[in-house]
Amino acid sequence: MAGNLLARLSPYAPLPLRIVLGIVFFAHGAQKLFGWYGGPGFAGTSKGFEGMLGGFLPGTVLAALAGGGEFFGAILVFLGLFTRFGAFLIACTMVVAVFVVHWNSGLFASNNGYEYPLTLLMAALSLMLSGGQALSLDSILKIKFR
Repeated sequence: MAGNLLARLSPYAPLPLRIVLGIVFFAHGAQKLFGWYGGPGFAGTSKGFEGMLGGFLPGTVLAALAGGGEFFGAILVFLGLFTRFGAFLIACTMVVAVFVVHWNSGLFASNNGYEYPLTLLMAALSLMLSGGQALSLDSILKIKFR
């Protein structure tokens, strides 16, 4: 009986993950792009990227990619619309965060390590695999990615 209940509920498993990941990345993207929630805004994010990566790419390009991927990916994930693509955008920003920004600090977040961005990356990868499933616009509109 418990197995039957769990099987019926499994399509709803991505829902709490979609909601939380969507909220978190909406805020992070809005910080980078618009300066909302105490963030640096686009100009500050651009300058930060230029300083961090030593001019590897123009900071404006990196700010647009990171902020846009987080903000628009979050909206897609939250709504469950093109969920896998939205999660992909978020995952791309987290790969950079883990390996470029946090890797040298080690695992632990108390040392600016990669534990938190790695966790967010795995959450995004989970949604890339599962898709939005039940209660998503993907399921309502019958959008399939195989």
